Amino acid sequence: MQRKLMWRWVLIGVVTAAAIFFMWPADKKIHLGLDLRGGIHLVLQVNTQDAVRAEVDDAMERVRGDLSEKGFAPALLQRLSAGDGFELRPAPNTPAKTLDKVIDDRLLEFKVDRGVGLTATLRPEVTRAIRDMAVRQGLETIRNRIDQFGVAEPLIQRQGIEGDRIVVQLPGVDDPARVKDLIRATAFLEIKPVVTVAPTQEALLASSGGKLPEDSEIVSGDVEDLEGRITGREYYLLKKASVVTGRDLRTARRSQDTYGQPAVSFTLNPDGATKFSAYTGAHIGDRMAIVLDNKVRSAPVIRGHISDSGIIEGNFTVQGAEDLALVLRAGALPASITYLEERTVGPSLGRDSVIRGLRAGLVGLILVVVFMLFYYKGAGINADVALILNAVLLLGAIGVFKATLTLPGIAGIILTIGMAVDSNVLIFERIREELRLGKTVRNAVDLGFQRALSAIIDSNLTTIISALFLFQFGTGPIKGFAVTLTIGLTISMFTAVFVSRSIFEVLLSRRAKLTTLSI
Repeated sequence: MQRKLMWRWVLIGVVTAAAIFFMWPADKKIHLGLDLRGGIHLVLQVNTQDAVRAEVDDAMERVRGDLSEKGFAPALLQRLSAGDGFELRPAPNTPAKTLDKVIDDRLLEFKVDRGVGLTATLRPEVTRAIRDMAVRQGLETIRNRIDQFGVAEPLIQRQGIEGDRIVVQLPGVDDPARVKDLIRATAFLEIKPVVTVAPTQEALLASSGGKLPEDSEIVSGDVEDLEGRITGREYYLLKKASVVTGRDLRTARRSQDTYGQPAVSFTLNPDGATKFSAYTGAHIGDRMAIVLDNKVRSAPVIRGHISDSGIIEGNFTVQGAEDLALVLRAGALPASITYLEERTVGPSLGRDSVIRGLRAGLVGLILVVVFMLFYYKGAGINADVALILNAVLLLGAIGVFKATLTLPGIAGIILTIGMAVDSNVLIFERIREELRLGKTVRNAVDLGFQRALSAIIDSNLTTIISALFLFQFGTGPIKGFAVTLTIGLTISMFTAVFVSRSIFEVLLSRRAKLTTLSI
């Protein structure tokens, strides 16, 4: 019996020491949330219709390319006003077999209606999948950008199961404008062949016979002097088909151009390097445009064969070049975003919340300790020791799991204190009942713990299940409440049953003929 009791206290000592190690010093081991530390709260909406339109545009280009390769360029090919499909009017001499082959190969995800022409609309389940993927890709891209920004303990999550909104909470960030720019920036890189350049759009169209070729597009770019000042604008006629895009990037970083000004250099992955190498080797002496967010940054002449790297020059500041490199590394957003809500919490408000929360927790703890001592007398010391140990273990668990402590999290800790005492009350009242029935002290203690255990497990388990639902479907503050409540209730079962029982065992082992309990 003594050896079993010794191992009980060794385990309690090890667990307590570990908890103190992981929680101390508290200012370094326990991370504070947005409402306690201050920072930025943003609610973003992903414009999923952009992703749907992009899918339709891609299908249109595939159909146009297939028909044009076979010598039957479409007479009309335009997107529907709803954006979820397109209208195709094939050339009059297009063979039916050729058209059917293109439809079977390229429009598997579309519902095709035939008439004078042909109308293709995305199937509803495909549209839902595209919208869902746009939100999930947007979430991942934003997370990558925030991670590279260096924010500690950010909260980035989807609002709702199938919603198109993303909640972003960044504790400790005091520059919301820069963060919003980084999140919003598309930074989609494309390198395209240059057909011709002109100072105006009219001159550009005149050089191509007054009509824009179907396989080309007009993109503008700034003209800069040697000091990087913008002195005008040029217009470029570019091929729509890109040589390489941002999807072919391996990495990007800030560097310097030939004049020592900030620039962004990039390297390509193996597939991108193969395409880039083949193109530059075959077009020495031609110009290629480096297009970023549908704007020409530079259009250098290809002087020789280039394999897997390049440089983006422009009127960059050091910070601007760093931010562009960061966004390029993190990837492009699949759709544009809209800011629905923005809140900035100042650090002074956060400190005030910490002080008030801790004050409430301490007052609650003191009141519970005093009540237990008054109502259960000496046995109340047992409950108070278990209660204080419960608070220490809870803070240690928050440090171990690197959970973020929020103001609702402090509320969860306070609620845990009440739940932990509730377990001790159940045990003590059971022991009282057994003593009134004439049982010996040891039998009363044993039966009290045995018969109260099922009630303790039931009450705590149902509350934990509720907390898990809050964690699954709630936003940041609700998650914080659910985390501390779940951890606290799990620990309270250990302290109220295991630790409290161990204290009684010590008392009974030292007083073998004990006939009464101060309970």
